[in-house]
Amino acid sequence: MKKYLFPVSVSLILGVSMAYFIIKQYETMPTLAVSSEAQTLYYIRRGVYSDMQNMENNMKEFTNYIYNVENNEYHTYIGITTSKENSLKIQNYYKEIGYDTSIVEKITDNSDFINILGQYDELLTKTDDKESIKVICNQVLAKYEELVK
Repeated sequence: MKKYLFPVSVSLILGVSMAYFIIKQYETMPTLAVSSEAQTLYYIRRGVYSDMQNMENNMKEFTNYIYNVENNEYHTYIGITTSKENSLKIQNYYKEIGYDTSIVEKITDNSDFINILGQYDELLTKTDDKESIKVICNQVLAKYEELVK
């Protein structure tokens, strides 16, 4: 029994040391997109609510919006774009009419939605008309509901 104690102990120490070294290497690696079609989108978030009833009451004035449940909270979004500049344009539009918003980056790999969103982004880039911005945001959210959810 004593003759096996030393080799078993050395094996365990080497195994634990190598596992620690390998795990540390993975922690420093940059994250990679799972799909080659994945793209970062900018979501304009209206608010975070603790329950569905509260969210619905606060979002009554919006004709189109989407929401996700994250950590038992309801996150509502009133705009989506592929461009940081367009996200700021949408955020300023909502700020001018009295709504506080924030911009959240999320990665999406739905190529159909990304293609359609790119077309709407071209229109959004070319306009500063408030009504046009509102219509484009509503159209994008409707397409999101259709293609993603």
